[in-house]
Amino acid sequence: MRISLKWLQELVELKQNPEELAQTLTMAGFEVEDIEDRRTWASGVVVGRVLDRQPHPNADKLSVCQVDIGTGETLNIVCGASNVRADIYVPVATVGTYLPNIDLKIKPAKLRGVPSVGMICSLKELGLPTDVDGIHIFTQENLQLGSDVRPMLGLDDVILDVTTTANRADALCMVGIAREVAALTGAKLTISTPDNVDTFHETSLQLKIADTQACPAYIGTVIEQVKIAPSPQWLQQRLRAAGVRPISNVVDITNYVMLEWGQPLHAFDRDRLQSMGRRSDGTSLQIGVRFANAGETLKTLDGQTRTLSTQNLLITANDKPVAIAGVMGGEETEVHEGTQSLVLEAALFDSVAVRRSSRSVGLRSESSSRYERGVNRAELEVATRRALSLITELAHGTIVTQAIADTRPDPSTWSRSIELRLERVNQVLGPTDLDEETGEIQAADVERILTALSCQLRSTGEGTWIVTVPPYRYRDLEREIDLIEEIARLYGYDNFCDTLPEGAEAGYLPIDQEIIRKLRTCFRAVGLTELMHYSLVKPGEDRQVVLANPLFVEYSALRTDLISGLIDAFVYNIEQGNGALNGFEIGRIFWQEEEGLQETDIIAGIMGGDNISSKWNRSGREQPMTWFEAKGILESVFQSIGLQSVEYQPDCRDGRFHPGRTASLWIGGNRLGVFGQLHPQLRRERGLPDSVYVFQLDLNVLLDSLDQDEILIPAFKSYSSYPASDRDIAFFSPIKVTVAELEKAITQAGKDLLESVELFDEYRGENVPTGQRSLAFRLIYRASDRTLTDAEVEPVHNKVRETLLEKFGVTLRS
Repeated sequence: MRISLKWLQELVELKQNPEELAQTLTMAGFEVEDIEDRRTWASGVVVGRVLDRQPHPNADKLSVCQVDIGTGETLNIVCGASNVRADIYVPVATVGTYLPNIDLKIKPAKLRGVPSVGMICSLKELGLPTDVDGIHIFTQENLQLGSDVRPMLGLDDVILDVTTTANRADALCMVGIAREVAALTGAKLTISTPDNVDTFHETSLQLKIADTQACPAYIGTVIEQVKIAPSPQWLQQRLRAAGVRPISNVVDITNYVMLEWGQPLHAFDRDRLQSMGRRSDGTSLQIGVRFANAGETLKTLDGQTRTLSTQNLLITANDKPVAIAGVMGGEETEVHEGTQSLVLEAALFDSVAVRRSSRSVGLRSESSSRYERGVNRAELEVATRRALSLITELAHGTIVTQAIADTRPDPSTWSRSIELRLERVNQVLGPTDLDEETGEIQAADVERILTALSCQLRSTGEGTWIVTVPPYRYRDLEREIDLIEEIARLYGYDNFCDTLPEGAEAGYLPIDQEIIRKLRTCFRAVGLTELMHYSLVKPGEDRQVVLANPLFVEYSALRTDLISGLIDAFVYNIEQGNGALNGFEIGRIFWQEEEGLQETDIIAGIMGGDNISSKWNRSGREQPMTWFEAKGILESVFQSIGLQSVEYQPDCRDGRFHPGRTASLWIGGNRLGVFGQLHPQLRRERGLPDSVYVFQLDLNVLLDSLDQDEILIPAFKSYSSYPASDRDIAFFSPIKVTVAELEKAITQAGKDLLESVELFDEYRGENVPTGQRSLAFRLIYRASDRTLTDAEVEPVHNKVRETLLEKFGVTLRS
């Protein structure tokens, strides 16, 4: 927001120069992005009177003027403006004057052979916007020759470009900034409240508010005998300083009050409103507030016809749209040169309703930016009275009637009471810097600062208060921590001590992060590429969490697993000609349960490409990955991270997996996840290769299993320097008995002497009984302190054979 210090000085005493004030506001949270010192734009430019104008002897478009600037000496000035003539008062830049906006220093010169000492200026040359093509002509009376032109042009001013934070809606106006400056500098406020204006409540104007939550208050005032004309110079200058283009007295007044009090207003042409249609009773004009029907249209003041939706809050006249509430008025009912009567709108609109409405039509305005942040509901009447008094004064209007629809809560509830503790203030803010020593915030400091912010304090004990917040800070100051922030802001952030921790420690990662990093490294080491997908997916799955306000329908729900995204990535990779994909992903999934929404972290992967980079020994042909190769990749990761006891059990619960080639993974009695080959039907539907394998693991279960001292800090185990004794054992085993069960039984039977057991052969076919298979295991026996003899190995090996016979009913072959 652009702040005119000349205007601000009428509201609050300014004790600082512009640079100091800018620094004070910036340190208090209102960043000043630019200081525009207009006093330098016309330094040395004075009022002059053109005594005579003659055509230039050597140029058709130039004039030779005799100009009096009150020094007793007439200046000869060559001017190229078409509107220059005798007996007018003009701004004259004297010799030595520098005009920064056009980067020109005035020097004596000859133009086409005629000497010229000075320059008659246009407003553009002085840095001011104008529609006049030529020099500026003063219309004021009783001008003193040689006087400074800056007070007459509003150039005796400094403009601060101030950025306010989103929570400080109250600071989007001159009154709000004045209150802030008074609190920061201890200056005296001189804000005057407008006097009451006599109004009459008649039935010629009726209000119909369809949604009182979207519009809690609406004041409509009918004003007649209005004379539309340009605004006075002081008003135009203030609007231009704020970056607003003057239009006419009535429109300028609504903009002026918005800038002064932060309350957006809108003026309708009453006759045009009534021409929108007659009510069924034919008696009066009815102003309404409602949400638009889908497909309704409105041509706004910017000349664009906008198609409305049900999110647009409308102002209607006899139920026909005339404005988008809180955003922009309609062109059909705007105030124009022939307007004779007005309906002045002053209303409160819900911030969410205005924000959605503004976004749906892609239109933001000064009005909507204020409503979106929250307009002060306690000063609606004050802003209305201010506007009405200016309209009666500057546009000579007569107030006829006023209609009010007000569903705001009782004014006593517009403020908020918050308990504040001095102990908590010092606990949060820490010690203060008192030059050579430190201190803390005192009770007197708290009372001084909050009183300066117009808060009322009531002591409830030593170091505790009940603080009543002023109505215009109702949205901002809600909790004790908000009051503490205000104390720090006004006390000065630079007045607190810079403190560091007493002892510095080397940084480290939590155990979970260390393990996750190691997991990523291990998966990359076995040839898997890390993938990342959006958490948002298409809706339609069971127990899915659906977003209430999505950006796109395609991304309107949260994913329930990672497998679907990995399959899509595999398909996309093939379609782009990049071949099969071996990849993994670590991410979060979400789902709904009876007790509420749930989420957890998952690690998943997909494998289907040939994992051998050199194919010269295969004549350049890729070889499909087998189930055991895919399982070996997963097990090598488990081995790398120190996870040894993962069990595989048959599983067929997920229809996307092959029913005979899928296993659930278990560790310590907890389900770790699932691993298997994709179902043939799914592969055909998605155009996938024959052999594609997928795994999905619960990351939390995995982390809990790895969070053990013996895994995180592996201990050294001595190795045997004595030779091993190996034995082979072969037998026919029922197919339903898994190799994992057999290995577990062999290991338990071998006890301390058995070092390892490994399956090295499987055969099914001729000479093998039906329903069985031939398996061969190699058992390695070793002792750490001696060389084993056959007499020591044979009893243990025979026990292994007996265990297999008794427990599984195998038929020994060796």
